[in-house]
Amino acid sequence: MKDILKKYLPLNSVEPVSELIKMNGVHLKIVNERVTRHGDYRRMPDGSQQITINANLNKYRFLITTIHEVAHLIAFEKYGRHIKPHGPEWKHCFRSLMLPFIRPEIFPNSLLPVIASHFRNPRASSDTDAQLSVALKTFDPENDKNYIFEIPLGSIFKIHNGKTFKKGQRKIKRYECLEVDTGRIYLFQPNAEVHLLKF
Repeated sequence: MKDILKKYLPLNSVEPVSELIKMNGVHLKIVNERVTRHGDYRRMPDGSQQITINANLNKYRFLITTIHEVAHLIAFEKYGRHIKPHGPEWKHCFRSLMLPFIRPEIFPNSLLPVIASHFRNPRASSDTDAQLSVALKTFDPENDKNYIFEIPLGSIFKIHNGKTFKKGQRKIKRYECLEVDTGRIYLFQPNAEVHLLKF
């Protein structure tokens, strides 16, 4: 297990993550990229606990995602299955589990304040925290995508499923974008990654 985790995690986090997985009887599965999620937790029909994490995540996002999913398992075990998946019980477990990892031996100094800020009140996905998402992306391999907030108003862009949109105004936290083919309006997070077609 540790040899596999060394490929995906910051080196100083391998031992404690391995212990956490062993202690909670988790079957960890590393899978191909899924566009809609970085990882998930499931209790299997036979009662075993399974966590799947995308193989394409950078090591810091991989660590946060792994702890996020273990927090689901612990929250359900501790508080029962009736709790909200990302409610206060899960937030408490996630914060407690992450705290020992928020240190310079594991995360680069540039990420530490952003991560510390995020974990005051962790969200259902690190992607919905635009500041954390952008900070984590700096450790990804180069790609040809842009964030919505970076592209000019009125730009035409394409998303992962091939649909094209025109960027509109920002409304509170998200951007109203017009789907070109249907004329319907959709809301996009500022840090949604898209392919810019023209502006």
